[in-house]
Amino acid sequence: MADWPTIASLSTAAGTLVLAAATFGSVRSANRAARTAERSLLVRLRPLLVPSRLEDPPEKVGFQDQHWIRVPGGRAIAEVTAEAIYLAMSLRNVGSGIAVLDRWWLFPERVLGDVPHEDPEQFRRLTRDLYLPPSDRGFWQGAFREPSDPLFAPTREAIEERRPITIDLLYGDYEGGQRVISRFGLMPTSGESDGWLVSVGRHWNLDRPEPR
Repeated sequence: MADWPTIASLSTAAGTLVLAAATFGSVRSANRAARTAERSLLVRLRPLLVPSRLEDPPEKVGFQDQHWIRVPGGRAIAEVTAEAIYLAMSLRNVGSGIAVLDRWWLFPERVLGDVPHEDPEQFRRLTRDLYLPPSDRGFWQGAFREPSDPLFAPTREAIEERRPITIDLLYGDYEGGQRVISRFGLMPTSGESDGWLVSVGRHWNLDRPEPR
């Protein structure tokens, strides 16, 4: 004689198992769709900075002490006075989101991309946020104002002796995420006393895995 209670229990258990498997598959599919949608949204917000084009118009850059400089396209300017060192670069945002510049670090020498960047918390904070619209140009600026600063004298010597300089810029999207450190090299140009050609050698992602 068939044990109908047992058969019913097994049938219920089998049905529950099938339902659980279907639910699990549905949840996994929904999670994948959500991750895909999130990645698509982040891509639309992601900035990426490179040097501007040589044919781009110059940028007029002002500092808080009313010192003004003009930075030609694709170049940087480094000026030394008795009171301060003024630095600026002409940049272009080739990403699809607004770039908000936050911090920077300077090496008074040429540093290649395989050399790690400094701790982002040790970077120098900009006195104001600088914004670069997507697919548009803008600039970065920085200054040394204290001769007692450990980098003041080495930077002044590098500028006066026309040696290469390396600048790491820390920036992200307008939500404060997708932080990137881009390493820019400044190479002195011949025939220009204060002009430097700008190149970019490496980008580090701080908030997501590296693509390589």
